[in-house]
Amino acid sequence: MRHIIYVALFVLASFTGCSTLMLKPADFSWPVESVDKVADNGNVEVARYSISFNAKDLFLKETDDSLAYRNQQLNIIRNEKSFYFMVGNNFKNVYVFAINDGTFKLNNQIQITDTTKMQNPAFNQRPPYIQLVYGNQSVNLTEKGIVKEEDKK
Repeated sequence: MRHIIYVALFVLASFTGCSTLMLKPADFSWPVESVDKVADNGNVEVARYSISFNAKDLFLKETDDSLAYRNQQLNIIRNEKSFYFMVGNNFKNVYVFAINDGTFKLNNQIQITDTTKMQNPAFNQRPPYIQLVYGNQSVNLTEKGIVKEEDKK
């Protein structure tokens, strides 16, 4: 009987030691977008937030041109859930990435326009949304896609 009690206490102590520490609430959003030049080798370095990555594949996916990244800039913003939103001049889509084992993994590709390429797109933080402004238009985004006015209610 005594052995059963010791085993039960050991098991109970083991489970309480395995609980995960969670600090909440947490907000991972950036207050403003970062607009960064794509280097000749395709790398983007966001010094303000200490991240860097190679954007060649992003520009290839958007344009079907392996050299489209040259002399370009990339607009990047992070929402409160830690998703990264990226867009460039002449893009038709906004790309949403999650961090995955030291890489950016595409979470969603949000089509903004069918035919017209966006000119001078910009992001704004509008919690709980990311606002995309292009031309004289704007849309609110989440990592899941465009939020329509009726969805906000």
